[in-house]
Amino acid sequence: MKLHATGIYYQELNESIRRSDDPEVVIDGLCGQRYIACGAKDRRFTLYGTPGNGLAQYMDGASVEVFGNCQESVGDTMNAGEVVIHGNCGDACGYGMRGGRILIEKNVGYRAGIHMKAYMDHYPVLVVGGTAGSFLGEYLAGGLIAILGIGANGAYPCRFFCGTGMHGGKIILRCDEAPSGLPRQVLVREMTDEDRAELAPHVQAYCEHFGGDAQALLAQRYYVLTPNPEAGYRQLYTFE
Repeated sequence: MKLHATGIYYQELNESIRRSDDPEVVIDGLCGQRYIACGAKDRRFTLYGTPGNGLAQYMDGASVEVFGNCQESVGDTMNAGEVVIHGNCGDACGYGMRGGRILIEKNVGYRAGIHMKAYMDHYPVLVVGGTAGSFLGEYLAGGLIAILGIGANGAYPCRFFCGTGMHGGKIILRCDEAPSGLPRQVLVREMTDEDRAELAPHVQAYCEHFGGDAQALLAQRYYVLTPNPEAGYRQLYTFE
């Protein structure tokens, strides 16, 4: 099905999508309409314009490709599937994400990947081509976040408080020098061959969608952030 979103209220637009069984959904003229592809399974969404907040929330296996920028809370509590964004993305992308993959061509706002988590075969992945705002990976509990730093010229590709409260998962940053001033909950080291092998398929997918040389990107210097077991939250619960 093909829909034109210009001047259409978000509830009306989403009702039209739900009434159709068409596995292919193409929408143009988007300008802030919310909650597209929420909870979707086994469908492909091709979107033109700027989707509003909550794109792909609770998505459970669908694929979404956006030709434009996105607003906040993309992939909130997403279970499975893939979101590809040909542009920038707002704050809280991947909040509580439990599986699937989000690929962002350019930059992401604050609190990307907050409280991402992994369970059994569910392993969320967030890849950002440019840079990230403050509180990247806040309270990270599982999964992989990669910031490729394209256009940052080797500088640290995040703002402040990266990894605050992280207690699981992994953050990989492309930069020329080891990040400093990180929270006590974070350990930093250079990327190993094992880390590179884990990152490789996601960088290849990034380059397939957005262009670029995956091998050249993978050959750059990266640093890996992991939880510090000596500085975790040990008093979250009280036992009598």
